[in-house]
Amino acid sequence: MRRRNSQLPLLILFFLTILLVARAQDAGAPPTQPPATSSTATPPPSQPEQAPGAPTASPSVPAGQPGTQNGGQIPESGDSGVFVFRKQVEEVVLHATVIDDKQRIVTNLEKAAFTVYEDGHPQTITSFRREDIPVAMGIVVDNSGSMREKRQKVNAAALNLVRSSNPNDEVFIVNFNDEYYLDQDFTANINKLKEGLDKIEARGGTALYDAMVASADHLKKSAKLEKRVIFVVTDGEDNASSESLEQAVKRLQAENGPTVYAIGILGDEEHPKRAKRALEVMSERTGGIAFFPKTLDEVDAISRSVAHDIRSQYTLGYKPSTPKSQGGYRTVKVDAKSRGYGKLVVRTKSGYYAGQERASGGQ
Repeated sequence: MRRRNSQLPLLILFFLTILLVARAQDAGAPPTQPPATSSTATPPPSQPEQAPGAPTASPSVPAGQPGTQNGGQIPESGDSGVFVFRKQVEEVVLHATVIDDKQRIVTNLEKAAFTVYEDGHPQTITSFRREDIPVAMGIVVDNSGSMREKRQKVNAAALNLVRSSNPNDEVFIVNFNDEYYLDQDFTANINKLKEGLDKIEARGGTALYDAMVASADHLKKSAKLEKRVIFVVTDGEDNASSESLEQAVKRLQAENGPTVYAIGILGDEEHPKRAKRALEVMSERTGGIAFFPKTLDEVDAISRSVAHDIRSQYTLGYKPSTPKSQGGYRTVKVDAKSRGYGKLVVRTKSGYYAGQERASGGQ
C-alpha cells in the first residue's frame, strides 16, 4: 500500500548536517555532533495505530483445552473489556444480516434458527454470536477529477459512518484516482481520519479495482480484528486499474475477506450500467450492499444505515465437511426460519476461496 512521502524534511535536515560537519573538518575545526533526530537517514517506520481497547494477537489454544469457548473460539480482551474472538484454523466465519418481509433488520434470532450450506451441503454450526463486535474497516474514496465538488459531503458522510459505528473499530483511509494512497493507517481518532480524508488531489482516472485489492490486502496483513469491512465511494467506472473486476472479486472473496458496502454516485456517468454492475458484484458476493443515490445529499443517511447494518449482524462459524486444505472455491448459503416471522432473507458472502488466507497472509 503506497503512502505519501512524509519524511522529506527529515532527510533534508540530515544531509545539511552532514554537509556542515564536512566543512568543519576541512577547516580543521572539531566536527559538531549531528542532531539526535538525524542519527539515521531513514527512521524506522511507525507501527499502525491501534484502536483503543483493541486486542493484541496471542498464541492459539487448541480446541477443547481450558480457555476456549463458543465452539473453539478464543476470547481475547483489551483494556476496554471488549472481547474479540479469533477463529480456529479450520473454522469458516460468516457475518450475516437478516431482513424480514418488511425490510427490517432482525436481531433476536437464536442459533437454532440458522442453517448453513457449503456447496449445497448442510454444515454444523460450531460458534454463534449476535453481539455488536468491533470491525477493522477501510474507507476507500474516489479522488479522481470528477469527485472534486463532491468530496466535502462524501468526507462528512464517511466521518459520520465512523461516529455511528462501534467505538472500538479500527479504521484506515485510502484515497484513489489513477493511483491509490494509504493516507491514514488504522486508528479510531476522528481528527486523524479527517486529516486523511482531507488529502484531496482530485485529478486523473479511476483505479477502483486496484484500490480495492490493495485495501483487502492491507486488512488481511495488518488488521487486529477478525471482522472486516470496506466502505467505498466512487462516481464512475474503473478506467485505470491493472486488476480486472474478476481479479478484484476473487481477492475480496478470500477466506475471511471483507464485506463491501459501496456507494455509486453515478449521475450522468457515461457508462452507468458497467459502473453499477461492478459495485453490485463486489458488494453482493461479499455479503454487503451497493447504494446508488439520486442526489449527493442522500450519502450521509446511507453511511449511517451502513453503520447500523454492520452493528446488527450475526457471526456464525462452522468447520466445513470438506477440509479447507483441499482448496478451491466454495459456495455458501445461509437460511433462517423462526416462529413469528414470515420469509427471512439472510445476506452474507456467496462463497470463498478455501485456504487462500493462509497461503497469502504472510507475504
